[in-house]
Amino acid sequence: MTTRQIPEASVARLPVYLRALVDMAERGTHTVSSDALAEAAGVNSAKIRKDLSYLGSYGTRGVGYDVEYLIHQISRELGLTQDWATCIVGVGNLGKALADYGGFAERGFRIAALLDVSLGKVGEMIAGMEVQHFDDVERIVKEEEISIAILAVPGAVAQDVTDRLITAGISSVLNFAPAVLTVPEGVSLRKVDLSIELQILSFYEQRKVAEESVRRGTARRRLDAVDPPLA
Repeated sequence: MTTRQIPEASVARLPVYLRALVDMAERGTHTVSSDALAEAAGVNSAKIRKDLSYLGSYGTRGVGYDVEYLIHQISRELGLTQDWATCIVGVGNLGKALADYGGFAERGFRIAALLDVSLGKVGEMIAGMEVQHFDDVERIVKEEEISIAILAVPGAVAQDVTDRLITAGISSVLNFAPAVLTVPEGVSLRKVDLSIELQILSFYEQRKVAEESVRRGTARRRLDAVDPPLA
């Protein structure tokens, strides 16, 4: 892993590059140009070259980047070559879906515990694991050496749950709860808000409809100019 400071925006793009590279590797691609990777990742090639330079990867002129080696470089930089013990807090519908997702283990995140406060869920087996009571969080975090928590609880209790997780030793939180959380310095917090993402998609869908309406209106006016309608 490089000790060079990498801008946050560049870090946020590295997983996008990794996903594109893994897809290429699965299709049997061994080398890729910055232009081809840029097209696959949806960014410009100059930005890719700049981002990868932080990793010490500059490619070979006329050849491009070695796909497998670049996958290794990015995975190492993101810490995906390590085994990160992770817990899921809240095993409602979303929590169960996350527990059943096999992609975490493939990317270096081992789900070490499932936690909930509902007596109806504690003891239930989900994805081969027994749901444990959140009251035991301090012991579980210590025994399993868990550093990352995935939060899938109601928004009303999200802050209290987060505070206790941090007290227990959690240093990174991925928040799916509909709440704005505050964490102390030194604790990493990322939020996944599905409703916001859908609203952004709604904006673009509305724009597409408006642009299509404008195009149709322009085409109709041109047609009328060539072949005016009968009075």
